Amino acid sequence: MSHLSVISPVDNQVYLERPYADAAKIDTALEQATDVSCLWRDWPVEQRAELVNRAVDIFVSMKDQLSPELTWQMGRPIRFAPGEIAGFEERARHMASIAPEALHPIRPAEKAGFNRFILREPLGQVLVIAPWNFPYLTAVNAVVPALLAGNTVLLKHSAQTPLCAERFVEVFTEAGLPEGVFQFLHLDHASTERLIGASEIDFVAFTGSVSGGQMVERCAAGLFKGVGLELGGKDPAYVRADADLPHAIDTVVDGAFFNSGQSCCGIERVYVDEAVFDDFVSGAVQAVSAYVLGRPDDPKTTLGPLVKASAADFVREQVAQAVAAGAAAHIDADLFADDLPGRAYLAPQLLTGVDHRMQVMTEESFGPVVGIQSVSSDEEAIDLMNDSAFGLTAAVFTQDEEAAIRIGSRVDTGTWFMNRCDYLDPALAWTGVKQSGRGCTLSSVGFEQLTRPKSFHLRT
Repeated sequence: MSHLSVISPVDNQVYLERPYADAAKIDTALEQATDVSCLWRDWPVEQRAELVNRAVDIFVSMKDQLSPELTWQMGRPIRFAPGEIAGFEERARHMASIAPEALHPIRPAEKAGFNRFILREPLGQVLVIAPWNFPYLTAVNAVVPALLAGNTVLLKHSAQTPLCAERFVEVFTEAGLPEGVFQFLHLDHASTERLIGASEIDFVAFTGSVSGGQMVERCAAGLFKGVGLELGGKDPAYVRADADLPHAIDTVVDGAFFNSGQSCCGIERVYVDEAVFDDFVSGAVQAVSAYVLGRPDDPKTTLGPLVKASAADFVREQVAQAVAAGAAAHIDADLFADDLPGRAYLAPQLLTGVDHRMQVMTEESFGPVVGIQSVSSDEEAIDLMNDSAFGLTAAVFTQDEEAAIRIGSRVDTGTWFMNRCDYLDPALAWTGVKQSGRGCTLSSVGFEQLTRPKSFHLRT
């Protein structure tokens, strides 16, 4: 196939088509990036930060155009689509604000007769491979810090969201970025694999599935180039007996069902102290039942379709397997619209009577379903939270901060939340453990994988 076709989950029709880049276009992009690399790396970091902020200004001004495009490409309800623009702005501006200090030379203690310092030099060319579920929010985590650090960037976006790549480059070009510093390429799988292995690429930042991460590592093996992987999650929440229950219910339900559950750091399993289990389940059922499943271009819709019918069928199968194994389904699908276009539209589901023998509690669902399991102690909750191949985020709901810190220190996760979930704070390191990936984006720490240290040892 020489082109990609975006099948919109809104109506199951072709939304747009784009040609794939051929070998000549890929080579041209690499050459342009190489040619402009020295110019861009010589820009002062303060000047690069000013340009990023100009680009963000333009991006935010395009909100009314970008939001419906997002809805039609991947199905985000139109009432929530502007939130991704706001999140993009928050992360980009924060990274621009901290870049001068984060990239400042490191100077050890003075030593008589010597001038010593460490520069943080850009790696060169960074390939960013971004997914469809949060197409701007995931890409910004790598694109903006890479540019701020003085790297050139090639962006390969999901075939479901090619417009996002085009808009991304468009706003930075309008902001005054030199030609060739930031480019996009629409690529098929074979071309993507070849580009990962290209000698001109110095670092690959990938966000996506575990199998996709394995592909990146395979293509980069033996080439001595850096790889950052932000992969899947099966993120847990633990509701202690002392939790503010209404807050816990609202927050956990939103964390599980926002974006139709299609979030790598969404809540996919919940452990609730037996003392408040029944009350939590009752409140959660009420909250989930209030969702409005419908076409995402309808402002009344609060739960849109999954990105593809096959993704919805996968969740249906997980639910069916769990129920067959003894789980109880609490949401009546008949309460939700049944005249919607296509099988990508899926009613939400909440399960109890679940355990870790069921796939719905161990395998990433990436859809509008969550299992709730009763626990009798912090120890049991910790064991269950750690009983996973993933470790992206985890959350506890409690009024005891000391307990939260104590429990969090024993949970295998990249980010530990208290009384919130499903959020990236750009001031904190975004990272994962186990099959959730490796490497780090955001915060001052996020610049480290996008630069290399160079020591200067000058005897005066």
